[in-house]
Amino acid sequence: MTRILCNPMDLEYRYQDIRFSGVVGGVTLGEATRNVHREAADPSLVLYQDRYFLFASMSRGFWHSADLHAWTYQATEKLPPFDYAPDVRVVNGALLISASRKQGSSPFFRSVDPLTDDFEEVSPGPFSFWDPSLFQDDDGRIYLYWGCDNKQPITGVELDDRLEPIGEPVELLSSDVSSHGWERTGENYLLPEPKTPRERQVAAFQSSAPYMEGAWMTRHAGRYYLQYAAPGTQFNTYADGYYTADRPLGPFTYSTASPFSSKPGGFAPGAGHGSTIQDRHGNWWHAATMRISVNGVFERRLGLFPAGFDADGTLTCNQNFGDYPFAVPDESFDPWEKTAPEWMLLSYRSAATASSSAAGQDASLAVNEDIQTWWAAAHPGAGEWVAVDLGAVCTVASVQVNLADHIVAPHAAKLDEGSDGGHTWRGIYREHTPAVVMVEGSRDGEVWETVHDGRLDGRDRPHALVTLDEPRELRHLRVTAASVPFDGVFAVSGLRVFGRSAQALPAQAAPTAVRVDPLMARVSWPAVPGAMGYNVRYGGSADRLYRSWLVYDQCDLDIRSLNADEDTWFAVDAFNGAGVTTGAPVPALAS
Repeated sequence: MTRILCNPMDLEYRYQDIRFSGVVGGVTLGEATRNVHREAADPSLVLYQDRYFLFASMSRGFWHSADLHAWTYQATEKLPPFDYAPDVRVVNGALLISASRKQGSSPFFRSVDPLTDDFEEVSPGPFSFWDPSLFQDDDGRIYLYWGCDNKQPITGVELDDRLEPIGEPVELLSSDVSSHGWERTGENYLLPEPKTPRERQVAAFQSSAPYMEGAWMTRHAGRYYLQYAAPGTQFNTYADGYYTADRPLGPFTYSTASPFSSKPGGFAPGAGHGSTIQDRHGNWWHAATMRISVNGVFERRLGLFPAGFDADGTLTCNQNFGDYPFAVPDESFDPWEKTAPEWMLLSYRSAATASSSAAGQDASLAVNEDIQTWWAAAHPGAGEWVAVDLGAVCTVASVQVNLADHIVAPHAAKLDEGSDGGHTWRGIYREHTPAVVMVEGSRDGEVWETVHDGRLDGRDRPHALVTLDEPRELRHLRVTAASVPFDGVFAVSGLRVFGRSAQALPAQAAPTAVRVDPLMARVSWPAVPGAMGYNVRYGGSADRLYRSWLVYDQCDLDIRSLNADEDTWFAVDAFNGAGVTTGAPVPALAS
């Protein structure tokens, strides 16, 4: 059976009870608030004893899988639940886990059989650190990398078998926004100009400097690839780049293939602070953080992407159509064999209806390909529904139902146990009513057939991908809530239908690219009749278009993520429900 995934990953993300005072460091940044929403970020993924283990921030446990496709959540009370960015690596035949603390020391935990919850502290830690990443080299020597700051560099040090430092820490890399366009902060790499006194106060407090964070070390063909994230988790531009060296502690050289993991467009943007591993077949994968950031800055999800190294040792990540369904092969495969999906999106801006709608949350927001907006029912509880009319009978292969957390706090009891961070108090719910949906399909809107009934297993599925055993000819899809977490309001940010339509493929796009300045190019193209959207691919040469940016409803794009010393080529692929028409690469012209 073909294993199909669709980002964001469909995991039992844990609900957080977050109470923000509104004041940080004596500066009033806003009103006091309480929010309840799901969260997970900063994924650390490893293959251990022929099983995959996935740890993420604020999850009060971890997930495990036999195949990278079906994941099972397992809670644990033996690891600190409120320490951000848990790192897990295989060291001396066991899992070693650490996480972030800014005060005291950051302890290390060990497990030889995590499914039996055998975690035990093996070291109190030599000092405090944030965003740690352990790495054991082929010679058995152990290194620790860490850093999460907009002023301090990412740092590394060798550790002995007792996990104590050998020698002094080494500063390894810092931001360089004058040369690395993708490290600049802001949505689409732009920060809005503050207009009010409060906005100016907040802007001055937060600073425009990027956060350099989320280190991860990979050794490949005798080279050391030190990966890091920038500019900030709340931006669509959150991405991972890398430096290389001949030794674990450098000196390191920046790679102009950075960012190698970048997904600023599409339904669910963001692909930063990740981990890169090989599966049991030798294939490379990159797990990363995807952004929502509506209920709170740290409202995030996880994504998984095919990765690898080209013949020249360039680390790459295939994120073309990175939130469309893709196969997870049970064999060795080329991550760049395909840059177009097998199944296309059919539901974009199709006519949508619902059982009811809250004010400002109409049904069209479930089909606009924006995870930051959503349809919400007018009333809490099960039984509410949202439906889409594709406009014509199409071949439907899968349906992804992305649920949103719409004003959950009034429905969720306040937690007593939590962590007080001064300006923010946080608790993590151990359990809640699962999110369960039913999916129905119809050719005519009158006679309906069941496509998926989540009540059969009752699993909590906030981003359920329903893959049909065989594609069906359907025009209408309807999603009904069988149960809602905390008996709250049913809300859907993405009712996404995938398959093929009977329309003709769009013609080839004809782009022009102009290098506006060392860090930015402007790409534009005439609208292609029948195109739903465009996938803009770009890179250092015509045959290495490793980065991409998917857009809808626009025929130009300012790409501010370039490296100052990098020649850049661009291609624009036009697509619709019938498929993708690959564009021809063009170089960026001088302005």
